[in-house]
Amino acid sequence: MIEEKSTHIIRLIILANVGIALTFILNNFLTNGFGFPGPLNILGLIGLYDTSPANSLDIALSGLQLGLYGLSLFFAYSWVERRSHADDVKYLDAINTYIIAACFWVVLLIGLVDIIISFIRVHDIHSYLFSDTISNMLNQPKSRGIYIHLPIIVLGFLAAIRLRHISFVWLALMVVIAEMVIVIARFVFSYEQTFMGDLVRFWYAALFLFASAQTLVEEGHVRVDVLYAGFSKIKKNKVNMFGAACLGIPLCWAVMICGIGTKNSVINSPMLNFETSMSGYGMYVKYLMAAFLLIFAITMLIQFSSHFLSAYLNLKSGQLDDADNAGENA
Repeated sequence: MIEEKSTHIIRLIILANVGIALTFILNNFLTNGFGFPGPLNILGLIGLYDTSPANSLDIALSGLQLGLYGLSLFFAYSWVERRSHADDVKYLDAINTYIIAACFWVVLLIGLVDIIISFIRVHDIHSYLFSDTISNMLNQPKSRGIYIHLPIIVLGFLAAIRLRHISFVWLALMVVIAEMVIVIARFVFSYEQTFMGDLVRFWYAALFLFASAQTLVEEGHVRVDVLYAGFSKIKKNKVNMFGAACLGIPLCWAVMICGIGTKNSVINSPMLNFETSMSGYGMYVKYLMAAFLLIFAITMLIQFSSHFLSAYLNLKSGQLDDADNAGENA
């Protein structure tokens, strides 16, 4: 009974941590992107989120934001009470699979669409194809982000509902093809534009940051050590638990807090200002590359949580070799 209670507590802590992280990101966009007062405003901490003096609407919105944290905790508690521990890892992995697949479609489609727009801008084709209003809209980073990129982001998340098992190997192939096109255009046709390199960097950054969590699922990360390989399964699970709880999850929280803790943080500022590079007629995707860090942090946090629970439940359920158990007891 005591062991069962301790398992419930650990599951609750880990799942609540994931729920609070997702709520923290949601509240960040509500506060800094849509002008909500912030969850702490209702407690009288006016000014912490650059809000104006509270009125009844501010209090209601702030209460809603604070209530989202309570809702996430309630959901975690209900999940632990109603679901078996076997579902934890399964559904955490499923959430990550969906997020990563959605991001794959987003960066693939935005890359293709934005490079076409950049191409027609460089050669002034847009002035012949579109009206002055649309041409000006395509030239403005904020307008392009809202009217072009945002619908594509929604489309990518919808596509991932049915196509969530797409591998990032395909994005690696697209990076190779894009680089090959640059080489051929430069050395055969003496043609090179800024947006061509921007596309490679855009896709490569996504490949590196988004695929990290999936690589952790497949145990594909390289372990630079001389001890772990020789450990028993019991010790390996304990090391995985320690690494996830004391190193991985805190690192992800550090990235999120430093990146979106305030309106002018290193991730929020580029995103809210639709920041672009200063390289002339390049792609307008620099602000999205800042958001890649946020996707990296939350997907790795979810996967470290799954990793911790998997190792913990392996230890508790006895899914280890008798030889390992004997060696550990000895």
